[in-house]
Amino acid sequence: MPLLHLVILAIIQGVTEFLPISSSGHLVLIPATTGWDDQGAIMDVAVHVGTLGAVLLYFRHDVGRLFNGAWQIATRRHSAETRLVWYVVVATVPLVIFGLVLHQTGAYDSLRSAKVIAWSMFGFGILLYAADRLGRFDMSMEAMSARHAVLIGLAQALALIPGTSRSGICITAARWLGFNRTEAARFAMLLSIPAIAAAGTLATLEIAESGDTALTGDALLAAAIAFVTALGAIALMMRWLENASYLPFVIYRLAFGGILLVWAHGWLG
Repeated sequence: MPLLHLVILAIIQGVTEFLPISSSGHLVLIPATTGWDDQGAIMDVAVHVGTLGAVLLYFRHDVGRLFNGAWQIATRRHSAETRLVWYVVVATVPLVIFGLVLHQTGAYDSLRSAKVIAWSMFGFGILLYAADRLGRFDMSMEAMSARHAVLIGLAQALALIPGTSRSGICITAARWLGFNRTEAARFAMLLSIPAIAAAGTLATLEIAESGDTALTGDALLAAAIAFVTALGAIALMMRWLENASYLPFVIYRLAFGGILLVWAHGWLG
């Protein structure tokens, strides 16, 4: 892959992975709209791995709580940390199940189209706006229950549809359930850890089996660039949410989705 293409892909991934605007949707569209070679799932996930490092660093205190909770589970102790671990596990299960089904049936490739992304960007953008504006939103992550985790997990499975946004749909579900803006984003970020780690492991195995050292070098460079840009994007979003809403992201989704709908359906003639 040309260096310029790789850098652009990595920057886009880093900026969009944790913002509720769908990183996968942007990455799928690049080869479709530019004519660049589609590097497929391996390069997609390589830049996801870079963003994993960013979320681990930024939320290092919460990650520490997860590790502490896992140790307490192993020693049969119960605490707020053990509950958090179980909630992350429970919320991850639907994504794993539906992901395996799509992988085994080959259905995922059929979803990687401009029309699917356009409608997902538009439709889930409207849902995010509604969730961010309606209901009571004063709950913290410490008030989470198993029911909340299950519902957010089921919503997260929808992120397998390109254009949905994994963080976006988790935030939408959490906002509907009553969590405040920063706490909704915080739990969505923690859920990204097992999701990205699992996908990254599969991609690493594919690269190792292919023996393609050039691809390995490209993947490592892309991961490094995505790490830096993702860390900046997370910091900016969390700072923004302390005093503002998700409206800018909703506007972006609607504009992006609307333009893409026109282009994908050929409505301009």
